[in-house]
Amino acid sequence: MDILALEAMRARGQDNLLLRLGLGGEYARLGEYDKAIPHLQAAIAFDPQHAAAWKLLAKTLAASGRLEEARRAYEDGIRAALAGGHIQAAREMTVFRKRLDKPGG
Repeated sequence: MDILALEAMRARGQDNLLLRLGLGGEYARLGEYDKAIPHLQAAIAFDPQHAAAWKLLAKTLAASGRLEEARRAYEDGIRAALAGGHIQAAREMTVFRKRLDKPGG
């Protein structure tokens, strides 16, 4: 679904985790990080245990140059993933988190 369709749904009063995750993902894919981040934060507000939302938020923060916020999002995402039994997601976020600490990360 494209951004216009998703934004139209939101304008009609629909608002949920998947809508916000979709909007955040589409804006991030287009490199519009400042538009993506609030949607991803809203997705997490709907479900603080949603590992995929945390991972996408952290990756988007990192891509936008907000590295400290990205580190915190990865750490929070790792905790959420482990709490939800999503071991693979936790492992992936751990790897991405470590890459932030490498030169040029």
